[in-house]
Amino acid sequence: MAKSEESRGLTGVQKTAALLLALGEEYVAKLFTMMHEDEIREVSSAMSMLGPVKSEVVERLCAEFAEGLGSAGNLVGSFENTERMLMKTLPRDRVSQIMEEIRGPAGRTMCDKLGNVNEAVLANYLKNEYPQTVAVVMSKIRPDHAARVLAILPDSFAMEVVMRMLRMESVQKEVLDGVEKTLRSEFMSNLARSTRRDAHEMMAEIFNNLDRASEVRFVAALEERNREAADKIKALMFTFDDLQRLTPMAVQALLRVVEKDKLPLALKGASEKLRTLFFSNLSERAGKMLRDDIEGLGPVKLRDVDEAQASIVAFAKELAAQGAIEIGESKDEELVY
Repeated sequence: MAKSEESRGLTGVQKTAALLLALGEEYVAKLFTMMHEDEIREVSSAMSMLGPVKSEVVERLCAEFAEGLGSAGNLVGSFENTERMLMKTLPRDRVSQIMEEIRGPAGRTMCDKLGNVNEAVLANYLKNEYPQTVAVVMSKIRPDHAARVLAILPDSFAMEVVMRMLRMESVQKEVLDGVEKTLRSEFMSNLARSTRRDAHEMMAEIFNNLDRASEVRFVAALEERNREAADKIKALMFTFDDLQRLTPMAVQALLRVVEKDKLPLALKGASEKLRTLFFSNLSERAGKMLRDDIEGLGPVKLRDVDEAQASIVAFAKELAAQGAIEIGESKDEELVY
């Protein structure tokens, strides 16, 4: 009876820690590969603070585990069963938080979860918040998702958000207090711990993910509000038109990886100078085939052209990240031989 009472005095995470220590390093290493880093951190912390555990307690824990597994029969996983089990080991408020996270959008962190919220839904919520609150949220979600949300927000409000993001040196307490009403504490701590990105780089990345019409609209509006910031952002942005700066060798490398059905569509809406650049890096036969493909497309939606061009720009950026090409180089730069 004493043995049973002693094992019952351990919390769930302490029992887990004791069982893992009993299993040994080889099995623990395998189990850790299947666990999230937060779970590993929690169990590891319990291990480090566990202290001596009597052999009879370990035996009892192993017996409890085996008995529970053997008597389980058919298992039914549900929100209700999970909540009941959590209530046995955790405080009610912590259980409520965990269940809210489980039932909410997919994602382990709040940033992940926000990234899985429909942009229209997120924009509808954010438009009623303070611009600085929205700036914090927008700076933490994926640039492509932020771009879609930004395009839906009312123009004047969206520009206020952009200006706040550009000026955001640190997250002020009142901003955090506003965000904290609807976002859980883990997201708040991540905001405090995260390293601040350059605001202009962040906005350039978001603007790169806007459709062409929205990009022109925001850049023009920003030029009126802050010409210097607009110039910095435009210098950091890399668009389809910027492919003109690539060397012939870089263009040839790009042509080897782009999806063949995307190129005619992308060039359909390109300038003659950019078309010439691509044609000049193709064989005469391949160039003729490409011209025929472009002419054969007929009228196309601007949205489809934008998507095709964005796809090719993404390939260019990927090649640049791999070191295969330099997207910042210019053919007009003076060379030293």
